[in-house]
Amino acid sequence: MSNTRDYIIDQAYSLFLSHSYEAVSISEISKAIGFTKGALYHHFKNKEELFMAVIDKYLIIEELDINADEITLKEFLDLNIKKAQEIINKSYSSNPAYIPLNLLSLFIDAFRHYPEFANKKQDLIHSEINKTKRILDLAVKNGEIKKDLNTSAFAEIIFTLNTGVARNLIHNIMDSETAIKIMRKQFHELYKLIKT
Repeated sequence: MSNTRDYIIDQAYSLFLSHSYEAVSISEISKAIGFTKGALYHHFKNKEELFMAVIDKYLIIEELDINADEITLKEFLDLNIKKAQEIINKSYSSNPAYIPLNLLSLFIDAFRHYPEFANKKQDLIHSEINKTKRILDLAVKNGEIKKDLNTSAFAEIIFTLNTGVARNLIHNIMDSETAIKIMRKQFHELYKLIKT
């Protein structure tokens, strides 16, 4: 039963990734996986429930597991690059439907059609920005970076650069190395500007 459910989720992921949530019907999903609609409804009560299962399995973005009160800003920026590389490597699967723009569209669909996902991600965003501010405050206190820095504004900038890797991937479709190089260069230049 669990294997069948996972199989349905995996096949639906390919469909939702290739098309939008609205464009994929239950009929198309059942045809693609070779199940009747009745068999599909045995595992998922509707398309929305199946979509949420796909999102829960494939759109996992975890926060960095760090102690914000013990890490330097330089170490933090390096860890962000490493985490972005891990996410990209995980996303670049053997799935032929994977194109960075498709993944971004799937994220947008998740925000539009799965309110709990949107709420969790908004909470994660706020948590990550607050953590980054604490790291910046510590960096100011320890003399790693300039004392007159607006740490709240710079926490937002760092978060924006983190999400910019998606733009880099879309601009350089299927070239994850270039996207990470750009991110690394951006963080390096930012760090040069603010360090003491």
